[in-house]
Amino acid sequence: MTAPRISFEFFPPQTLDASFKLWETVQMLAPLKPEFVSVTYGAGGTTRKLTHEAVTTIGKNYGLDVAAHLTCVDATRAETLEIAAAYAAAGVKNIVALRGDAPKGATRFTPHPEGFANSVELIEALAATGNFTLRVGAYPEPHPDAADTAQDVRWLKRKLEAGASAAITQFFFEAETFLRFRDLCVKEGITAPIIPGILPITDFAGVKKFSARCGAQVPQWLDDAYAAAKRDGREELLSVALCTELCDTLLSEGVEDLHFYTLNRPHLSRDVCHALGITPEVALEKVA
Repeated sequence: MTAPRISFEFFPPQTLDASFKLWETVQMLAPLKPEFVSVTYGAGGTTRKLTHEAVTTIGKNYGLDVAAHLTCVDATRAETLEIAAAYAAAGVKNIVALRGDAPKGATRFTPHPEGFANSVELIEALAATGNFTLRVGAYPEPHPDAADTAQDVRWLKRKLEAGASAAITQFFFEAETFLRFRDLCVKEGITAPIIPGILPITDFAGVKKFSARCGAQVPQWLDDAYAAAKRDGREELLSVALCTELCDTLLSEGVEDLHFYTLNRPHLSRDVCHALGITPEVALEKVA
């Protein structure tokens, strides 16, 4: 089995300590030669400037192909396209275009009166500039605002038809979740790559809370496994083993790309990649 193409997601730092963690993360994972890395965008555009700084710095200092996240939240169309233009001017050629979550304190996404109403409108406008390769989000389990997975699949098709070239999924915990979703996409006539989003579990309690907010189901067997691992102090070993097994199963089913949500904690992503046969490329000195 050939090694998969990989990519990593980072988030922009908001404190000095978080800055050190981001750069440690990039330094540790860059030698694995990812196809691209992405940098998230805080709810309501709260990290707009920080995202721009992180994207441009990573691209310049590490030579990585960086995709900037861009959302519709709390911004006019003009403001959003101005941000995109600034990325293009900085040499950024990739955007992950998302509707975005509701701002803090709000329960539902409400479009800005002069903003993009949804992700399809955003993708159409970005595609019209001709400046970017666009990737979008996909949901193997129903998005909190969707009636069911079938509706998510139809909406994904609209996003791809609007100008996106690939999709990255929300994380999930069982390979069958992704494989069923992939089958539904094929039936809907979707031919673009759908990249599974992989979350190495660094903090199971935190992951459970996050999963509840975004609609990812935590199976009972996973709950039981982490309860036992916590008693034995083997949570990290369990995380690497389960994540590696999940990725291995996906690869055996024809998946060729994996996108790791690092949460700026690089060790588990690195260890899983090593287990999958992805090792750092080391430049060899010329020997006389």
